[in-house]
Amino acid sequence: MPPALSRLDTPEARASLYQFTVYLPGAVASVYLGIWLSQHGIPADQIGLINALPMLGLLVLNMVIGRIADRADDWRTAIIAISLVATIVPFALYFTTEFWGILLIWALTGMSNGLVAPIIDAATVRMTQRNGTDFGAVRAWATVGYVLGASGIGILLTLLGPSAFITLYILMTVLRAALGFLLPRFRAPAAEPTLAGVTQALPQTARLKDSLKLWFVLPLIAFALVNSSNAVIGSFGALLWHQQGIPDYFLGPLLGSAAIGEAVLMFAWRRFGGRVTARNMILAAAIAGLLRFTVLAFSPPVEVLFAVQLLHAFSFGMGYFGVVHFIANWTHESNAAEAQGFANMLNQGAAMVMLICFGWLVEFFGSAAFYSSTVTCSIAIGCVLLSLKLRPPKDAVR
Repeated sequence: MPPALSRLDTPEARASLYQFTVYLPGAVASVYLGIWLSQHGIPADQIGLINALPMLGLLVLNMVIGRIADRADDWRTAIIAISLVATIVPFALYFTTEFWGILLIWALTGMSNGLVAPIIDAATVRMTQRNGTDFGAVRAWATVGYVLGASGIGILLTLLGPSAFITLYILMTVLRAALGFLLPRFRAPAAEPTLAGVTQALPQTARLKDSLKLWFVLPLIAFALVNSSNAVIGSFGALLWHQQGIPDYFLGPLLGSAAIGEAVLMFAWRRFGGRVTARNMILAAAIAGLLRFTVLAFSPPVEVLFAVQLLHAFSFGMGYFGVVHFIANWTHESNAAEAQGFANMLNQGAAMVMLICFGWLVEFFGSAAFYSSTVTCSIAIGCVLLSLKLRPPKDAVR
């Protein structure tokens, strides 16, 4: 086999190819959904509800689906099944234009789409730890896909208009489902070394509840609070900037630029990741979020928006890596997807509350609604500091 094809045949390469498509549907929704809904006469508070309802469903489903995925012979089976469901559901959007219909269909669409990421990430981090390869280099392709998707879709928004939203969204889900069949098997019986060579054995237990101590849960809550504001950017950023008079051709690149720094961080992860504790990464995410969202509250010009959006590398990228490795090092493989589902449940719950509240705040205060994110990021900083006091870290990425 030629060397290039041989490299493409590795489990990491096939996982990277699928990761590239994981957030492409989300990129379409980030650029188009708010404007598409607004053109259907739906106000900001109802847009908040439409974006929040899938979070409510995911609160229930994440851990259940994660537990089912953990019981399957391999996580690959669950990923393919969910990807196929996420392709079928959004076709119903073609047949409704009123609030209640869109609310219900988008809830099912967002729920099926939101189940993909936690399982593929839990499976990938375990596979790369076992193989001694770089999780960051694999996961970064999801960010690259989002960057290219959001930037390209931003151009299409100018050319085709928001009416293309449904078709583009479905095309991205079809591509993701097709590539799901190329995924490798993720499970193996071999014992796993940790990313940073941690030698301390973890308790051989399959019960997630054994891990749910206060010091363990607080960092997950902290990232959920920060990430709730990242969700607000995805749901309201393009709409607010559009209303502020930012040209449409900037909307996709603005959303994409947030992920460029994130991709750089992920590709560079192996160089420094093993020397930074997971909770310090989550703390850095909270501090970056505090700065990022406070600046956004002042409705800055487009040049400043691009600079501030690069902080997403820390407010999401670094915090997410901290959470993934924190969970991987303090839980067992037998409940890996369930544990990641628990963290995702916290993320979805915080995002749901924030989206509902933010939609109402936007109606009255416009961009100044981002001051609510200043508050949540401040609370997140306190959560991490308390966790560190309750149980100081002993090893990197712990």
